[in-house]
Amino acid sequence: MSAATGSGCWQGRAANGQAVEVRIEAGVILSVACTEEKEDLPWISAGWIDLQVNGANGGDFNGHQTTLEDVDRTTRYLWTKGVTRYLPTVITGSFERMNRAMAAIAEAAAEPTPLGRTIGGIHMEGPYLSGERGPRGAHDARQVRDPDAEEFERLQRSAGGRIVLVTLAPEREGAIPFVRELAGRGIVASIGHSAASGEQIASAAEAGASMSTHLGNGSHLMLPRHPNYLWEQLADERLIAGFIADGHHLPLSTLKAMLRAKGEQAFVVSDCVSLAGMPPGEYEGEIGERVVLREDGRLYLADDPGILAGSASTLEKGIETLVGPLRYSLADAIALVTERPAKAMGWQNFGRLEPGLQGNLTLFECERSGERASVRIVETVVAGESVYRQAEGGPGGS
Repeated sequence: MSAATGSGCWQGRAANGQAVEVRIEAGVILSVACTEEKEDLPWISAGWIDLQVNGANGGDFNGHQTTLEDVDRTTRYLWTKGVTRYLPTVITGSFERMNRAMAAIAEAAAEPTPLGRTIGGIHMEGPYLSGERGPRGAHDARQVRDPDAEEFERLQRSAGGRIVLVTLAPEREGAIPFVRELAGRGIVASIGHSAASGEQIASAAEAGASMSTHLGNGSHLMLPRHPNYLWEQLADERLIAGFIADGHHLPLSTLKAMLRAKGEQAFVVSDCVSLAGMPPGEYEGEIGERVVLREDGRLYLADDPGILAGSASTLEKGIETLVGPLRYSLADAIALVTERPAKAMGWQNFGRLEPGLQGNLTLFECERSGERASVRIVETVVAGESVYRQAEGGPGGS
């Protein structure tokens, strides 16, 4: 196997039910061909993509000192969950803390290894967010602030130009021209943690904002029936929306209605934090507040259980929610973690099982019983290299 990218052949059942053989050469899909039916074939799809990861398995992108170990620890855990490409997410904090995180992630992303190739860029979620309780979510009230182009440039330099997605509140002073600047540079501007009016949301979309961050969350606990900023974003066809489908962030009926409203303009994220993969208990959160992780995976602020503190679940939980209680077909569910997020970011070489595209694969088992579903990862492949195999319990070659 090449030290840079891998080659090999994988068999599985595509989401449409057809048994296929996928050949990868030098990290690129060479062919996808029908093959003979076999018992116990796993499902196979393009590699799963997560645009919002704050950390996992103890790795933390928003601690006091983000290190290469945080990036490595998080990435390796995500491989066990089928994720082949993701955006490390740096949230609201002091310039110094955010800058250290950007530099550490950029160093990892520059490595010519599966680790580096799994990082698709950096998602900067804040600090240019609403300061109101509710829309601010678990972000540090002391650190939210108006957009600052000079500060952003300094962060982008430390990130090696890898900040590709910025979540911000359009109502902040200077936000609209900042959105215009981001869009002009090919950086995705996303509306999130915002209490913006309909006019402000429309102005942001007109300036080039193209996404809504975890729509339905990062909002007030009580809203007017209509109008409100959720309806405005659901209705705006210029905005593709991300949703957290862990069963906690949105009631199932709300998630179902929102996904239906957005149609093909929707994708799913995990929003997982460093506590994903950790045992239940009370912990200190990324911004210093105490958080509680329940047995069922719900993660919330200890002093305000109505405010969630990110997710302790990874993408496979979203797939379980979609194909289980929401009754999605497997093909439609997988599109929400492959093709749709790739489209949202303009990543034309990712998210589909097609010749010429990046050789990222997720092989998995999916069992359904009534409204319950269980997903288990069999193998994860990044650019033709097998980075996780269930049988071996860890990284392995193809």
